[in-house]
Amino acid sequence: MNRERVLTGVNSYARELGFDPGTFLAARGKATAWLDLCSGEGLALREAVRTVRGGTFTGVDLVGPMRQAPWPAGLELVTADLTVWAPQRRYDLITCVHGLHYIGDRLGLLARIATWLTSDGLFVAHFDPSTVRVRGGGDWGGGDSSRAVPAALRRAGFAYSARHHRLTLKGSRPVELPFRYLGADPDAGPNYTGQPGVAAYYAPRHGTGD
Repeated sequence: MNRERVLTGVNSYARELGFDPGTFLAARGKATAWLDLCSGEGLALREAVRTVRGGTFTGVDLVGPMRQAPWPAGLELVTADLTVWAPQRRYDLITCVHGLHYIGDRLGLLARIATWLTSDGLFVAHFDPSTVRVRGGGDWGGGDSSRAVPAALRRAGFAYSARHHRLTLKGSRPVELPFRYLGADPDAGPNYTGQPGVAAYYAPRHGTGD
């Protein structure tokens, strides 16, 4: 995972997400809030807090930043496990740049994230359906899960761009996906980025494979 991404430029959130989060947030006004999951050193958040005055900027990372506090006013960098962490407020923008690749129950996390948005907020993350594997017909592996999982996410309100490997959601909502988490394989090998990732295994929640 690249922990040193800045807000704009070559190695940046703007390049990875296809838009500048700072510009997006500035257009929403002073009370705006950005939650960045798997935020690394939080460099993009540090830039944003200087350019978008009066906002709330929260970064959550399992390892946490190597650079220590004090942080600028409005910035909070949390060291926590996303499988149990939950925010105390809702956010206008939630991002996860290549972080879902390292989460076990990523579908469960996505369902929780959907409730953390404001009514017109935006969630954007990188997502690799080939590493989310659904048990079916007695077999383990990708099978048709590379189509079944995005289809279920779309029915729940998400949009997925296979070309950019980006998953998006607009507006808070309850999400219930038809899969039951079984476990993860941290030694699944490289994903589309070429970096080692985690494969997540599920079974149909109400299917014969339960």
